[in-house]
Amino acid sequence: MIRTRSSARRFALALLSAPVLLTPILATPAYAIIVFDPSNYAQNVLTAARALEQINNQITSLQNQAQMLINQARNLASLPFSSLQQLQQSVQRTQQLLAQAQNIAYNVQRIDQAFQTKYANVSMSASDAQLVADARTRWQNTVGGLQDAMRVQATVVGNIETNRQQMSALVGASQSATGALQATQAGNQLLALQAQQLSDLTAVISANGRAQALHDAEQAAAAEQGREQRRRFLTPGSGYQPGNARMFPGSDS
Repeated sequence: MIRTRSSARRFALALLSAPVLLTPILATPAYAIIVFDPSNYAQNVLTAARALEQINNQITSLQNQAQMLINQARNLASLPFSSLQQLQQSVQRTQQLLAQAQNIAYNVQRIDQAFQTKYANVSMSASDAQLVADARTRWQNTVGGLQDAMRVQATVVGNIETNRQQMSALVGASQSATGALQATQAGNQLLALQAQQLSDLTAVISANGRAQALHDAEQAAAAEQGREQRRRFLTPGSGYQPGNARMFPGSDS
């Protein structure tokens, strides 16, 4: 009897405690239960790391492309300084002086004509007045050639300071060039400056050579004319003829 009561009491206590233990299980849905999968988590982290690495690579590639475009823009940038106009003006000034050569200019036909008429063999039939006029013309040609040479020299000397300023500016532009094009343009302008200096040197040599040639030609013609005048002086003539002379005009004696 006592054993039966104890069993009934345990059964009742079990019935009373059963709803309490079953309530959390029945109240929580199955989809709300969080299940941690270590392998899946590691795979997701690895996938995210790879995606981040790809993004970083794309960013680096874009940065490299941007830097390449910047470098190309620098290489294609034009030099902001140009000395071409001043160099051309210097050359034009020298050319104008050469074109203003006096009497016998730098022209082959005019040179041939002048030498045939003024520097060729002295004509034996020319009068003394003509010989003197020709000699004076040759002297004027020589003096004009010397003056032309000195004018060219003065112009070239005046260009030295201008060339110095241009060279300084071009060297500075070359050293501060931001790209290949600017450096190349600066180098080309330096070559143009050298060409202008060579043209000045050529002009000086030509002017000096012209002046020296005129001087030598004048001496050669003068020597030929001197021989002709000596020949005329020594040629027998009518000789001395006596005549009346008056020392004091108006006197009878």
